[in-house]
Amino acid sequence: MYTRVSKGAALLTALFIGATPAFAQDAAPAVSPEVQYIFNTLLFLIGGFLVMWMAAGFAMLEAGLVRTKNVSMQCLKNIALYSIAGLMFWITGYNLMYTGVDGGFIGSFGPYSFDPVGGNALDTGYSTASDWFFQMVFCATTASIVSGTLAERIKLWPFLIFTVVLTGFIYPIAGSWQWGAGWLSEMGFADFAGSTLVHSVGGWAALSGALILGARTGKYGANGQVTPLPGSSMPLATLGTFILWLGWFGFNGASQLAMGTIGDVSDISRIFANTNMAAAAGVVVTIVLTQIMYKKVDVTMALNGALAGLVSITAEPLAPSVFQAVLIGGVGGAIVVFVVPLLDKLKIDDVVGAIPVHLVAGVWGTLIVPLSNSDASYGTQLTGIVAYGAFTLAASTAFWFLLKATMGIRVTKEEEALGLDKVEIGIEAYPEFGTGSQRF
Repeated sequence: MYTRVSKGAALLTALFIGATPAFAQDAAPAVSPEVQYIFNTLLFLIGGFLVMWMAAGFAMLEAGLVRTKNVSMQCLKNIALYSIAGLMFWITGYNLMYTGVDGGFIGSFGPYSFDPVGGNALDTGYSTASDWFFQMVFCATTASIVSGTLAERIKLWPFLIFTVVLTGFIYPIAGSWQWGAGWLSEMGFADFAGSTLVHSVGGWAALSGALILGARTGKYGANGQVTPLPGSSMPLATLGTFILWLGWFGFNGASQLAMGTIGDVSDISRIFANTNMAAAAGVVVTIVLTQIMYKKVDVTMALNGALAGLVSITAEPLAPSVFQAVLIGGVGGAIVVFVVPLLDKLKIDDVVGAIPVHLVAGVWGTLIVPLSNSDASYGTQLTGIVAYGAFTLAASTAFWFLLKATMGIRVTKEEEALGLDKVEIGIEAYPEFGTGSQRF
């Protein structure tokens, strides 16, 4: 119901944008197609630069969780993978994902064409360049997941070449099955913002690489002993987590894909709230569980608990009630606490905890969608999860083995001991703390 103040504001808005005001009970003022176009485009651009800022979050998280001697390498890898993803998503990724899929398994090859200068077609409802930008930053996020898992022992150039294949081919082809109106979309598979399409795809690629690459030297003993290899900076890791949390509002909120109506804006607001509540629940659950299980609270678990809560709610951030969002995010946090030691028992070395956060919590978030979304079914969700896992594991494993056989993917033990900053980058992140270095 409109008050006199809101009527006046609506009238001024309508006059300003050239729309006809409608003050009927519970009726929303109509806006022109031009205004809807502007707001929809603005949503893509704002959401896009928030997700782009997540690249900084991944860089800081990884820089904080690796040892001092490998920080420069992680910084380089993160700016490089973001740049590679942008180029590859233009060269072939976008069209493979969105053009001509038509219920099938793959789109078309070729570079993407941006909006013509000076004119845009209103029938799209948004600027096509803004859509490309928004979709591209999701692609880059997938590669960031792999970077953290394989840190401290993978060579730079094999990783970058794998990033080319992941962002230019593996991710776009997998994404076309749902977001490109492919075969899983036809089945009714639901993944609102990418718990599976982005996060578990990145997680499966990371798991494949970790299995083939092997653990860091000294991480696991012969008798099942696990040697902690503490990260360089908890403040940096915490900053990275908060940056990722902020960026996630663009990740999930802008996946509404429209902001031209009151209904869309209301839905975006609900998505923001549910996203935040799931992350908060993930943190609290990990704090409580680590206190109970280990008698001390593990800050790295708490940070990953936030991220696991965010990943879990990403498959369906709109439909859940607040209680359901808290439940979904809380289970995500619990997944971190139990899967991290499980990976250690299996001697799978995941430096930053990306596999429990992005893969396992991504599977959980996707599987639980029917709890709040009656249009989804558990059978279809499971089909999608298995399909994405099988494809990404097969494609990633084949290419990792190809790289291993041709150029090698792992540094030597001596190089690993020295640190990748010295061996491959030549610039140490903290030279004053390095052995044999002099501070001037």
